[in-house]
Amino acid sequence: MQRLLVGEIINAAAARTPGVVAVAHEGRELTYAEVATAADHLAVVLSEKGIGRGDRIVWWGYNTVDAVPLYFATAHLGAVLVPLNPSFGDDEAKPLFELADASLVISDDRHPGDVTLAELLAQRGNGASGRWEVDEDDAHMIFFTSGTTGRSKGVVLSHRTEVIRSMLGGMSTWPRGATICMFPQFHMAGWASTLEAWVSSETVVYVDGGNTEQILSAVDQYRGYRLYCIPAVWRRVLDMDRSAWDLSCVGQADTGTSATTPALLAEIRETFPWTTTTITYGSTEAGLVSRMWPQDVLRKHGSVGPPGPTVRVRLDEGELAVRSGHLASGYFRNPEATNEAFRDGWFYTGELAEQDDEGFLYIVGRTKEMIRTGGEWVAPVEVDAVLQGHASILDVAVAGVPDEHWGEVVTAFVVVRPGHTVVVEDLRQFCEGKLTAYKHPRRVVRIDEVPRTGTTGQIQRRALTALAVRQMQPDASG
Repeated sequence: MQRLLVGEIINAAAARTPGVVAVAHEGRELTYAEVATAADHLAVVLSEKGIGRGDRIVWWGYNTVDAVPLYFATAHLGAVLVPLNPSFGDDEAKPLFELADASLVISDDRHPGDVTLAELLAQRGNGASGRWEVDEDDAHMIFFTSGTTGRSKGVVLSHRTEVIRSMLGGMSTWPRGATICMFPQFHMAGWASTLEAWVSSETVVYVDGGNTEQILSAVDQYRGYRLYCIPAVWRRVLDMDRSAWDLSCVGQADTGTSATTPALLAEIRETFPWTTTTITYGSTEAGLVSRMWPQDVLRKHGSVGPPGPTVRVRLDEGELAVRSGHLASGYFRNPEATNEAFRDGWFYTGELAEQDDEGFLYIVGRTKEMIRTGGEWVAPVEVDAVLQGHASILDVAVAGVPDEHWGEVVTAFVVVRPGHTVVVEDLRQFCEGKLTAYKHPRRVVRIDEVPRTGTTGQIQRRALTALAVRQMQPDASG
């Protein structure tokens, strides 16, 4: 019986389309044949260093085409690749290094490690590449969660899980051309969307940091077919002068990862009328949960679509639970968190959701972000969506702030448009008829920028609560 192994994807693509560019980044390219050859070479070199099945390898570096052979080399060996955010300082990285308990730390020339990736690629392996013992249920990747809900956890993905996810995502969107990837290689999305492309022998172009000029340049140069941007990046793309680039090749103008307003979706469709747009919802632990297909994007405002074809969902006291054949294996060396989130074959997402009579899902909040005010629960995202329509507000996020009378009060953290002012009475009046009174903001805090995670653009509500608490503290000076 054929096992579902990540390494077989690159072997098959190299045999099928050896001369096609597999990956590009900042002017460097590797063909499928070059990736496969380099992966075999690295597997031999790492094996001779004693790396084998189950050993964890930390990769600490910025995006590079050379990380792709490393990804497949660890797959060949049965080793586990653990990518680390290259922007982390030593204090942020230390607990993650301790958790990973790695046999080897591979770095670029900007980070400390046991050996650089360039040095490994330059080393001469004495042995021949071959078939190492690997099982489809073996772990291949560990991704650290973003930490927006607490201490980072290591999400373990098996070969089988990765392959199934790539096939579900890749085959459901044929035909297409080059994929422009704005996600970094330490993030699950930086490998999930790319593996989807490699399943069908297509080119992946990595672009760093959501740089809009680089994104559009990559689309033009590589005739990018799939352009997936988080809503914040789409906003910048739509606001800029795009006349310098030929974007007629774009066939899919996709989005997801954070709330997408109907106005933004309508503008994407108006700007790129020849494209289709899908909204994808999922997580590192669950993979693809649902997808909003083009025909429903404008019809079902606020939805993330129906569950995928192999996904079952249920709402347990409002919390979305997911069951499928491509869930993560759990959290690395964290049985307590694993047992809490993975129960009886279901993954509890921590998302509060609703499902309509057509089966479409709506994410209305997070269990750990819910505001408890005067005995009532308030979902911050619901208040966000209303306040975003206020003419004086450029950006807004709502969070709960401790209060001795109410337990917590609904607090609006607002970025005010130049020349405008915002006071709480105005916001409460604006919410009349749109939200129940207990959901109205009782406090307003002006901020310069809403704090979001750098990769996915998710609001960091804990940081907002902490800011408000600090502001409420008495002045220590007097």
